[in-house]
Amino acid sequence: MPSNNGFVKAGAQEIGEIFRRFQEHNPSPATELKAPNYFTLLVSVVLSAQATDKSVNKATEALYKIADTPEKILELGEDGLISYIKTIGLYRSKAKHVMGLCRMLIDEYGGQLPRKREDLERLPGVGRKTANVVLNVVYGEPTMPVDTHLLRISPRIGLSAGTTPLQVERDLLECIPAEFMNHAHHWLILHGRYVCTARNPKCTECIIGDLCKHNGLE
Repeated sequence: MPSNNGFVKAGAQEIGEIFRRFQEHNPSPATELKAPNYFTLLVSVVLSAQATDKSVNKATEALYKIADTPEKILELGEDGLISYIKTIGLYRSKAKHVMGLCRMLIDEYGGQLPRKREDLERLPGVGRKTANVVLNVVYGEPTMPVDTHLLRISPRIGLSAGTTPLQVERDLLECIPAEFMNHAHHWLILHGRYVCTARNPKCTECIIGDLCKHNGLE
């Protein structure tokens, strides 16, 4: 049924079918960020803010060959880190964040990634979305990191009428069946990146095209 603002919500059976198809099409989705361990995954997610995964992977390929722990990053120093990541947008502030989170990980967490959300969000450069990525990918928790793709396509598909990351996150956690939660955000990110694109979405190639509500899309 359409809401007051014209948004049409997908039904529970439709949502289940959407994610069943995603699972059938791609049983084991994963982040496209290339990282040799969980620490470097955290660094890459911090670096990926307002940047593409491809640009981050290109910059970190050489970096992670010589510095893949908090201790090694600190040994490089801020200027040394910048020499590797200067092709990434906002690299100066991101370098400060990475150096700060490395120091905090060593001083307060024994060099390991903390398990609790509040501890992750204390780390410099780590907000709710990044914490959700760590909780989901590293610790297998059913969290929902909402990036620009999820914020854009969730209303379009009929999963959420939310206009903020937190609203969309809460709606998705509520409506997506538990059996799909571990991979749900990866399926949605990949769908938004390659099929349900901002410009010229590939509706004729879409595996959920008959279920999508096309909210705001002609």
